[in-house]
Amino acid sequence: ILTHPDYIDGNPDLIKPKKLLNPVKASKSHQELHRELLMNHKRGLGVESKPELQRVLEHRRRNQLIRQKKEEEEAKKLQSPFEKELLKRHQRLDQLEKEQEKQEDRAPEFIKVKENLRRT
Repeated sequence: ILTHPDYIDGNPDLIKPKKLLNPVKASKSHQELHRELLMNHKRGLGVESKPELQRVLEHRRRNQLIRQKKEEEEAKKLQSPFEKELLKRHQRLDQLEKEQEKQEDRAPEFIKVKENLRRT
């Protein structure tokens, strides 16, 4: 059901309205995207398929992550018992220092000042 226009086509004095342009369809990026979709459709590629460059980059990233994980595992395996023990002691010392800092933060200000005076 279409409505007919209020003007008469035969009257040359009237200005005929022009169809408004859709700003989305008029944009350059939309036109390029539409062109790419048409080309992919002609080639038989689906919408979900990715461009070749993007697939190659994702494949490289994935391989790089796998390689890094393998290297980290090998580095952990190659640690000697001495290095492991040193690492444990270092972690223990760090934990003790954190606990001491927490206890110092909880102490009132006048106790901290008193301890500083004793030291000097």
